[in-house]
Amino acid sequence: MAKNAGGVLLPVSAEPGKGDGEAALFKGSAMTRRGAVAALSYMSCSVLLVMFNKAALSSYKFPCANVITLLQMVCSTCLLYVLRRLKIISFTNSETSVPSDSLFFVPFRILLRTSPLSLSYLLYMLASMESVRGVNVPMYTTLRRTTVAFTMTMEYFLAKQKHTPPIIGSVALIVFGAFIAGARDLSFDARGYAIVFVANITTAVYLATINRIGKSSGLNSFGLMWCNGLVCGPAVLFLTYIQGDLKKTIEFPYLYSPGFQVVLLFSCVLAFLLNYTIFWNTILNSALTQSMCGNLKDFFTVGLGWVLFGGLPFDLLNVIGQGLGFVGSGMYAYCKIKGK
Repeated sequence: MAKNAGGVLLPVSAEPGKGDGEAALFKGSAMTRRGAVAALSYMSCSVLLVMFNKAALSSYKFPCANVITLLQMVCSTCLLYVLRRLKIISFTNSETSVPSDSLFFVPFRILLRTSPLSLSYLLYMLASMESVRGVNVPMYTTLRRTTVAFTMTMEYFLAKQKHTPPIIGSVALIVFGAFIAGARDLSFDARGYAIVFVANITTAVYLATINRIGKSSGLNSFGLMWCNGLVCGPAVLFLTYIQGDLKKTIEFPYLYSPGFQVVLLFSCVLAFLLNYTIFWNTILNSALTQSMCGNLKDFFTVGLGWVLFGGLPFDLLNVIGQGLGFVGSGMYAYCKIKGK
């Protein structure tokens, strides 16, 4: 936990020695109250961020998804720097666990140690941002729901983590529902679908890497976000420059539109909160739980996306597929909460 000037505790990670003694959500539950708060916080931020990103890329037709990613990284890194400089937050699980560097706040060896996490974060951010553009919001959330299968696979290969038959069954039901929902998508776009599946793979790698590196680096959620910004920011800046995205941004006709600027502002703020809650939720719970939270919040994403952006005519198969996905997510949540 990080303590600000007023004494308010900011949740940043699963603190050593406290995980086992934390209050359960209710008697017999495998999820703690802090874990439940982390999960709900992530779901709220994720729904809102998809809406604002979709508004920027589709409603305003902003052509440079990588520029939005860059702005989000710059805003997050600057905010973290100010908060750390003012000693409102800490980047470590304890004040003495990781020696502080005068310039970067963390030693260079820690930056190198977290570089796999930063690389997976870079791929995750770029693929996720681009995947929103080519697919309507309801189908985007449907296809993204298959991330749980990729996450389960990555957890097995990276951490040798195995899951019980009820958990595997709930994941299978979610994936089956996603394919049913997309069977008659009238707005099918092969390239858009392919990018979403690439985003699923990078998300799975990213979440599994958080779970593996995050707990062993000595850094808390803010510290991991800080390292990601230091490593990935220059890479994204270079990418946007060579692709000519910075020039396109300057020439964008709605660049100085108050509405577009408000959308970008909320996108940056929500990206910071989302990254924080992803770390918090993944470290407190698990990578698979994080993926399942992404599925549960899709109920609200699908509804808002259908109302605000449209793009998907009513189809019985789609409704059935969506329903199967939500049932699968509910099964996993039940097993997790009940400790099965």
